Amino acid sequence: MSAADELLGFVRGTALDAKARDRLEEAVPDEFFTVPGGLTAPRRHALTYARLRRAGLAAPPARELLDDPPALCALLDRAAIADPPLFHLMLLHYTLALGPVLRFGAGPDAADPVRDALESMDSFGTLLMTEVGRSNSHLSPRTTARHDPATGGFVLSTPDAQAAKFPTNTAHPELPKTAAVYATLVHGGEERGVFVFAVPLRGPGGAVPPGVRIVPAPETTGLQIDYAAVLLDGVHVPYRAWLRDGAAIEDGTFRDPAGTPGERLTRSMGIAPPVWRAVVSASAAVTRASAAMLLAHSAGRTTLGRLAPRRPLTDYRNQQEAVLGALASGYALTAVAAHATAPRPAAAAAGPGPATAWAPWSAVDRDLALLKAAATVQAQETVSACRVHSGAPGFAAAERLNAYRGLTHAYQNAGGDNELILYDTARAMADLDRYEPPEPGAGPPDGGDLHSPRVWLFLARDTERRMRDRLAAAVAAALGAGEDAFTAWNGNLVLAARTATACADRIVLEILAAAADTGPPALGPVLRLHALNRLEHRAADLLNEGVAPPGMLDELWAARRRTCDGLAPAAADLAAGLGVPAPVTAPTAFLF
Repeated sequence: MSAADELLGFVRGTALDAKARDRLEEAVPDEFFTVPGGLTAPRRHALTYARLRRAGLAAPPARELLDDPPALCALLDRAAIADPPLFHLMLLHYTLALGPVLRFGAGPDAADPVRDALESMDSFGTLLMTEVGRSNSHLSPRTTARHDPATGGFVLSTPDAQAAKFPTNTAHPELPKTAAVYATLVHGGEERGVFVFAVPLRGPGGAVPPGVRIVPAPETTGLQIDYAAVLLDGVHVPYRAWLRDGAAIEDGTFRDPAGTPGERLTRSMGIAPPVWRAVVSASAAVTRASAAMLLAHSAGRTTLGRLAPRRPLTDYRNQQEAVLGALASGYALTAVAAHATAPRPAAAAAGPGPATAWAPWSAVDRDLALLKAAATVQAQETVSACRVHSGAPGFAAAERLNAYRGLTHAYQNAGGDNELILYDTARAMADLDRYEPPEPGAGPPDGGDLHSPRVWLFLARDTERRMRDRLAAAVAAALGAGEDAFTAWNGNLVLAARTATACADRIVLEILAAAADTGPPALGPVLRLHALNRLEHRAADLLNEGVAPPGMLDELWAARRRTCDGLAPAAADLAAGLGVPAPVTAPTAFLF
């Protein structure tokens, strides 16, 4: 077996057989990788939804996909590479609309026309969670669901425009939409916590029911979706629309196994892990595609620089390291995605997570939320670098790199805001809330050789431990001086974010070290290159914490040059091992 074949086996993994993979590829065929020119925004949106319906009918049933993370991620990965708006709508439909219906609803045997419409693709799923007028609105939505004793159902209302749900994909006037609405349940004059309600927002022809107001947002090119704000004014829904997750209102009495409104919020946000797994996996997918595009642009290209006219472009270190670094990022994020989608021990998957202050995500699954933040940042940086190093063609000749950049940029806020995830992670670290700092090391192993994974891990772990200790001490000192919690943390947010990022780096490097140890021989050097790039990216913290001495960057650059020298002859095999669909790297169509 060739090195490229071995690497392709690593990228594809063992969770899906060839037949299952072929079916998912048929659900997102090659024709989905191009968009006809001249479409108006509504026609572009309609095309995306038509493709979503076609993909949903061709793919395995939604329930099977939601129970099989590798299969769902493989479908979403191909959608992300083909057309980022399709990925976004597919993710919303499966994980954020159907997911809560199947997880929190009455059960698979109960009659449920809303669930049936979503599963059959007769209606497209959307999410109504965040509200436009306040940050962190998912912690306490002002949209309410009041129990109506007369009908047994609920009345949903947004009190004013500031409580409008935004963003939502509901603007297209002709398409059926069904929403998972997050609202504060009010019963007996008391707020009982945040629950999810399944609410049809548009009928088969796009008609809006009484009490629903949809306000289309201006068109955007960042991630082309039919964005809109939604206001609800006394919208009546039946009792079965309440995705109650074991809670009940019986004989006028409210009961909830969650216990408290805070615990209910965490349970209602428990639909997030499938989203994070998919976002991590899609980040890896578009990174792989971008790396393959950059290599296709660079390979065989000559330059007219006066130092060496007609020298191959990839002989220049800056381009060579950009190409190989992008390939390395693709493999590294693939390893992270495999880790994120792998079955987890019951003890590791069980909650509750640490207490949170800024967002509920860390309470749901701290490490998975943190990996989502790390993966989207890495993907956005790599895609942007690929676009820049592709010159003018990367910006103007093909939309694909711009679309990937829009997707990875959007998901630094979507699916849980990255900064808020970092802050809550740092707070858990400082408080030792379900967190254990890495053990201090006696010194760099293996003579400090940066080629050694043991050295990467020593540097990452020691930096994380020192930063955590400094953060905990700084916050404790502020509190001890009489500052309130807001002031104490607000003065240390920069250190908090960098401390949580150090934790993410350590987790990623541990994943890479394990993959290098168990993967094919060709994988080790390419993961080493990514590790060296991450250490360079974190050099300021390594030096600031005294983990690395002055001159470390010189050693790191030398190690990277040696690694790139070894990888450069294998660049074509590394690209082939990524398994990027042929339409992605095809020559620019208008030239031929």
